[in-house]
Amino acid sequence: MDPKAFFKLNYGVYIVSSSADGKDGGCVINTMAQVTSSPARLSIALNKNNYTLKLIETSGTFSGVVLSEDVEMEQIKRFGFQSGKNVDKYDGIPQGRDSLSNPYPIEGVCARFACRVISTLDVGTHVIVIGEVVEAEVMDSASPSLTYANYHVKKNGTTPPNAPSYQENTEKAAGYRCTVCGYILESDTLPDDFICPVCGKDASYFVKL
Repeated sequence: MDPKAFFKLNYGVYIVSSSADGKDGGCVINTMAQVTSSPARLSIALNKNNYTLKLIETSGTFSGVVLSEDVEMEQIKRFGFQSGKNVDKYDGIPQGRDSLSNPYPIEGVCARFACRVISTLDVGTHVIVIGEVVEAEVMDSASPSLTYANYHVKKNGTTPPNAPSYQENTEKAAGYRCTVCGYILESDTLPDDFICPVCGKDASYFVKL
């Protein structure tokens, strides 16, 4: 089986969030999709290790936003490359709150949805969540949505290990790999002052390939 075949599937880039027991959380996914139009329902897939999934399971609701091509990489790093168990991802950023009491970012966003969970499906490493849409709003009609392909090409983005589309690199490469986000520096040497361009970690977080 050629894992590169999966790279031909087209995805968007989204942030899903939820709030439970006084805590807000959210994460970046590329697996939000409309499954029916009447009633309007969305599906998302989250790794079982994601703190956001625990919040969704507790609250029974979630918000989902479609990221635009104008979104800052700092926002993707905030929601995609650190755990809500350790940090408050919504601390200090512009945000809204939907009718189900879930937060959502408002910058770099094309559209938003508020959903009530109606079913879940365990698919091994991930859980598929089906939500009935109770709110939908266009936030920015001028900016195109960020595709997963453009996330990699235009923004030099990498895939977090918890993502459904994550593929472990089995090809031999010369260089150093960031143990936080997986970014690979193709170089024979690693400068002491090197900073990861994706997650911002210093050289101490890199391992030689």
